[in-house]
Amino acid sequence: MNLVTPDSGLLFWMVVIFGLVFFLLWKFGFPVITSMVEKRNATIEKSLKDAHQIEAQMAGMLAEHAQMLEDARKEQAQILREATDTRNKILAQAKDEAREEASKILADARTEIEAEKEAALRDVRREVAVLSVSIAEKILRKELADDRAQRDYIDRMVEEAVRDGDRS
Repeated sequence: MNLVTPDSGLLFWMVVIFGLVFFLLWKFGFPVITSMVEKRNATIEKSLKDAHQIEAQMAGMLAEHAQMLEDARKEQAQILREATDTRNKILAQAKDEAREEASKILADARTEIEAEKEAALRDVRREVAVLSVSIAEKILRKELADDRAQRDYIDRMVEEAVRDGDRS
């Protein structure tokens, strides 16, 4: 037997067995293998399609997330501006109220000072009047110590009263 060239009987049986194996594979094996490959191919395509959809959703979610962050930053900036404006308004209002209160206190103090001043002037005038009457009384007692001086004084007063009555 020659190893390089096979015998014709051997070749015949090899072709028959190969044909039989090929037929069995073609009838029973290839459809199963082909269906498995097609199922796997469909699964891979479905997975790729799902992956593309998920990738598109993720891109949309990333864009939405970026938009939400931008909106949050804008809202934060707006809230900070509003808080600053409110703080400035409150400070301005407090300053205005403090000025009004200070003006009111000053006006009340001026009014009180004026009232105290008037009361002091009335007291001084009263004291001056009392002192004047006291001094006049002492002077009159001294000058009118005798009867003659009292009569001369009464005559002078009567003459002045008559003159004042004629003028009116």
